Amino acid sequence: MSEAIDLLAALGVDPTLLSSGPLAARSPIDGAELGRLCPTDAAAAIGRAAAAFPAWRDTPAPRRGELVRLLGEELRAVKGALGALVTLEAGKILQEGLGEVQEMIDICDFAVGLSRQLYGLTIATERPGHAMRETWHPLGPIGVITAFNFPVAVWSWNAALALVCGDPVVWKPSEKTPLTALATQAIFRRAAARFGAAPLGLMEVVIGGAEAGATLIDDARLPLVSATGSTRMGHAIAPRLAARFARALLELGGNNGMIVCPSADLDLAVNAILFSAVGTAGQRCTTLRRLFVHADVYDPLLARLRAAYGAVKVGDPRDPATLAGPLIDRPAYEAMQAALVAARAQGGRVHGGERLLAEAHPDAYYVRPALVEMPSQTAIVAAENFAPILFVMRHDNTATALSWHNAVPQGLASSIFTTDLREAELFLSAAGSDCGIVNVNLGPSGAEIGGAFGGEKATGGGRESGSDAWRAYMRRATNTVNYSPTLPLAQGIRFNVE
Repeated sequence: MSEAIDLLAALGVDPTLLSSGPLAARSPIDGAELGRLCPTDAAAAIGRAAAAFPAWRDTPAPRRGELVRLLGEELRAVKGALGALVTLEAGKILQEGLGEVQEMIDICDFAVGLSRQLYGLTIATERPGHAMRETWHPLGPIGVITAFNFPVAVWSWNAALALVCGDPVVWKPSEKTPLTALATQAIFRRAAARFGAAPLGLMEVVIGGAEAGATLIDDARLPLVSATGSTRMGHAIAPRLAARFARALLELGGNNGMIVCPSADLDLAVNAILFSAVGTAGQRCTTLRRLFVHADVYDPLLARLRAAYGAVKVGDPRDPATLAGPLIDRPAYEAMQAALVAARAQGGRVHGGERLLAEAHPDAYYVRPALVEMPSQTAIVAAENFAPILFVMRHDNTATALSWHNAVPQGLASSIFTTDLREAELFLSAAGSDCGIVNVNLGPSGAEIGGAFGGEKATGGGRESGSDAWRAYMRRATNTVNYSPTLPLAQGIRFNVE
């Protein structure tokens, strides 16, 4: 706990926020308690954000960008401490913790430029003496619900864009990672103090469980809710948002696949597979979970993968030599073991998957990443398993592999390894991968902030971060101006009054 207190103090968090309360924050590294917190009044937080909206809406967009620029500066100053806190609270290795903070910095840079590029269109009109255009306006306070595996980066993808678009943000972090949210709030407040004109309530953090998230989902003062989590969660909240005609930006399950073709560069493929399948202990939404390997290269690739998996150091994520830290908690471990039992029952041959370091850390859940050879894409393969399990299947041609690849409910990230231009272009085409992220000769994970992030089908269809994702945080108006002395009607309609 002392390490958490030191990091939080360095990040500017009031220590009294951690001294009492019914909600315990724990580290997956050893199961130790990091602090105890009190839940937040979510409705009151939404009220403060709603009160902040008129002033922020009327602040010019480039000026709003200046606040985000200052936030990026503050993040640069504490990258090491915040990255270490991400590692302590989420269990990802330090390189990934630092990388997550770098994502926050990068999206701030992106959003600052965007603050001068919230462009509408000039539209051709059929009526003489008229001008038509579209304009984009701030939407209102938005809700952001994030998951434990990227406890700060996903907030930043939403918040940086929302803030330059003129929207206050109400953030409900995972109950498994509240401390990183409090640290981020303290960092934001320093940026806001330097900015000097940020209204109170511009960025609110709501600490609590499912009931706090439900308040964000059901409150009509939030016209948009961006939620990251399981497909099951999406099924629960999407109808409730639709019932009040709110916008839903959903980032849900990802059962991501890779096709390895006969011409693939196996050196590249092994490294990409290892990072994509083992990184964050398999707890990324873009983790590689299904691997389709051509029969011609199946045996040599599998041999190399088994050797690479055997060399992965599993342990304390603060150790620079560690490549795989712990699972987030016991339920995650139990779900992984249940999936391996089902895989064996469905004909799978399992390599790895056992618990490690149980004697040294009885309250933490370290596992050997699992390679599972499957005879076909069975029910357990088609289900997303949020753990370091990689199902490997043999294929005889790219068309067959592609059909298997697309035959799952989820549609987030995908990749193909080939040096055949035709195979690569097919995979990228409308007849290829049905995912939102489609890569050639790199794994499905490790997306950059410049491209819109999100997927299709049961992944929810939302898009965050770069490209034109900013439009989700604004409302569009079509404007027509008549500067003529007459009143011609569209479609040539005549409506004469005698």
